[in-house]
Amino acid sequence: MKVLKFILLISIFTACTNDSIVVDDILLSNYILNRTIEKGAVIACAGSNEDASKVLVFEYPANGAINTKLYETETINVDESDFTNYTKVRVEGKPFFNGYLQQFDLDLSIEKWIIVTHELDGEIKISNPIRTKQLSKASNWTDEVDIDQDVSTMPKFNWEKDQFGDNAIYFQIVSDEQNNLLSGTYTLESTFQYYNTSNVVLNITTETPPTLLIGAPYNFTLMDVSEDNWVNLFILNKSFIAE
Repeated sequence: MKVLKFILLISIFTACTNDSIVVDDILLSNYILNRTIEKGAVIACAGSNEDASKVLVFEYPANGAINTKLYETETINVDESDFTNYTKVRVEGKPFFNGYLQQFDLDLSIEKWIIVTHELDGEIKISNPIRTKQLSKASNWTDEVDIDQDVSTMPKFNWEKDQFGDNAIYFQIVSDEQNNLLSGTYTLESTFQYYNTSNVVLNITTETPPTLLIGAPYNFTLMDVSEDNWVNLFILNKSFIAE
């Protein structure tokens, strides 16, 4: 009988513990309680597609990162730096550029603040708050970019600077026909040349980009990102033939 009571007590304790784990990550403030955190350590942004209620959240999962979570506020009229205002979003990510990035699709009828977290080396890494603007400033989608190939296998991409206002940084991706990311870079200038990092302020490319093959098809993607991490402009998979 004593053994049975002991087993029951252990079962109850385990159930309570599991419940507390589930509850503890509902609020961001609870999730990070008594944990080592690093703010601004997750690269993430968001934009809208043609449907104004659809918000696309993009995250760069650092090598070894696990347990990615999304948190949102009820409205934009809150203190975005107060983690007690953020509630966990139950959404699954999907691979973007064959998993080099992650994409999360949200249906939002109102604008909110969003934070992305993941865990790395025993710490919780936290993105800067993302201000969604799917209603007030929907992302623009275009394929307008000038591709200068005067230097063989090193195309130079130029686009209109701060076309829609509120630009803070530009994110560029060069990918192959199979959608594999070859180069992922950030610049403050509205120009980028493949394999040339002289104006690159952040490089997420983990290996040396391969030399482009003359006559082979490639794609160029651009995100014009605001200071509050909203994508003002998308140029998605603009195709070109390497010369």
